[in-house]
Amino acid sequence: MDAERRTLLARRNRRVATGVFAVVFGMVGVSFAAVPLYDLFCRVTGFNGTPMIGQAAPAQAGEALVTVRFNANTQPDLPWRFEPAQPSVQLRVGEEGMGFYHARNLSDRPATGVSTYNVTPEVVGKYFHKTACFCFEEQTLAPGQQADMPLAFWVDPRIAEDPNTRGIRTITINYTFFRSLNDAERAGALANAGPHVGRQGPPTATR
Repeated sequence: MDAERRTLLARRNRRVATGVFAVVFGMVGVSFAAVPLYDLFCRVTGFNGTPMIGQAAPAQAGEALVTVRFNANTQPDLPWRFEPAQPSVQLRVGEEGMGFYHARNLSDRPATGVSTYNVTPEVVGKYFHKTACFCFEEQTLAPGQQADMPLAFWVDPRIAEDPNTRGIRTITINYTFFRSLNDAERAGALANAGPHVGRQGPPTATR
């Protein structure tokens, strides 16, 4: 009887141990996936002021006018001058607009950056759709090289129907360029590269 009880207890302990390991490995997998999943969630839902992606402008624009302002920031470790080509544009909701940013490498060696972006007020993120941009991809500039970076977008006409956004007439899109992980590693400055500097991999040259 004692031997049978010990056998049953050993089987139960093995099942418990297997369950615990499964939970631990599952939690590790979720932690590794959390950042890309959160980024995708933000871009698909507009959460935290992140513009929506992957939708074409409607066939007919609305009547309401909005002004889209362009803002640019550069991480101090990236030796670039990065600025909008125009301060703002005005367009009707549902109408596709375009803006440009200028970037120039101020250093005597190639420098690679990667940009992040959001819009303010944050509540309009789900109504701001981008159809083309230069975000999240590495951009490499040779010494002294300049580049024009286009952005195409439209504002959902439903912004004028939402009680939380119908009074908003000015939207600001904020781009920030950070030094890429690859570039920081090559320069021996990885520890000071800063947050949101992109994934490691071969840099993409800007043409």
